[in-house]
Amino acid sequence: MSGSIAAKSGKVRIARLTDLAALGELSRLCQSEGNGTRSLGLPVSGPPIGVFSLFRLPLGAFRPHDLLFVYEEGGHVAGLLRVEREGQRDDWTIVELDGIGVAEAGDIRFRLVQHLLRDGVRRGAARFHVACADKDGNVELFMQAGFARFGEESILVRPPDDPLPEPWTEERAADSRIRSALPVDALALSRLYATVTPGPVARLEAVRLPDWERQGMDWRVPKSSLAPILRFADLEGFVQDPAVDGSGEVDGFLQLGIAKEDQPHYLKIMMRPDRDASDLIDFGLGIIRARTERSARPDRGVIAPVRTYESPIDRRLEDADFGVIAAVTLLMKETMVRVAQPALVPAIR
Repeated sequence: MSGSIAAKSGKVRIARLTDLAALGELSRLCQSEGNGTRSLGLPVSGPPIGVFSLFRLPLGAFRPHDLLFVYEEGGHVAGLLRVEREGQRDDWTIVELDGIGVAEAGDIRFRLVQHLLRDGVRRGAARFHVACADKDGNVELFMQAGFARFGEESILVRPPDDPLPEPWTEERAADSRIRSALPVDALALSRLYATVTPGPVARLEAVRLPDWERQGMDWRVPKSSLAPILRFADLEGFVQDPAVDGSGEVDGFLQLGIAKEDQPHYLKIMMRPDRDASDLIDFGLGIIRARTERSARPDRGVIAPVRTYESPIDRRLEDADFGVIAAVTLLMKETMVRVAQPALVPAIR
């Protein structure tokens, strides 16, 4: 690959206002998976780039600290890379990586990724995240760029023509110990995350207590491949308390994203392995119905990501009429060397 890259005369640069029309067409072609195009292959990665959405900067898909790179050759845009940068963390997430050209698309995307990594190091990025379908050389491209493959997610969807269950009454929610999440639940949620997440994954994602304390549109944990669509949704969180006094613990967490754009609603469950997530799922679907009926928003269906180690949540979702539509691979690259935390150890004679 290095020889073909060196021979190419194109260049990677920051997108300009004059690129809008070309970027909209490039994104449309790549998201429709036409011949000679390559993308991340996600079933939903937010609304495809269009002239209208780009002109809404920074109120729409982009924020002032986000980035959009393009690959230009011969006066034509042949590749694009969209990056979300979290305002409270030094984490960068690649949400779109497109290239066009039967023979050139792979090289174009590799050059875009390499440019991003160099630029990110200069700007102090701590981690790069990406989720992609395992096809079109996606995983191989990122692993060649130094990313580590650390997990997989199943994407489940409940179709819009399937009626949502009735909203729960306050009494029924109270009987099932379900309530709105509060900032004071941050420690309990952090402990729940540590319980249900394998140690190596938790160390890689490095979710901190302050991340759980931020609610509303900045509450982007737990992470998932579909997190970017939460920018187009009203975000709500709910917890399920233990049946007996759990000393500040919670049994489960429900994250809902009520769609404001032409996209499905979002549902994410985090549950202790020995607890049943059925009530939280049914409650969440009822909340979505109540919110959509109140605002007259159309029902675009509900989408839910589930990681492989989170089973049996996937089976409980299937019981609620969800079906698997895709599997995506999660990868990450760290730019900093980890230093072991100081700790006391037993004395040895």
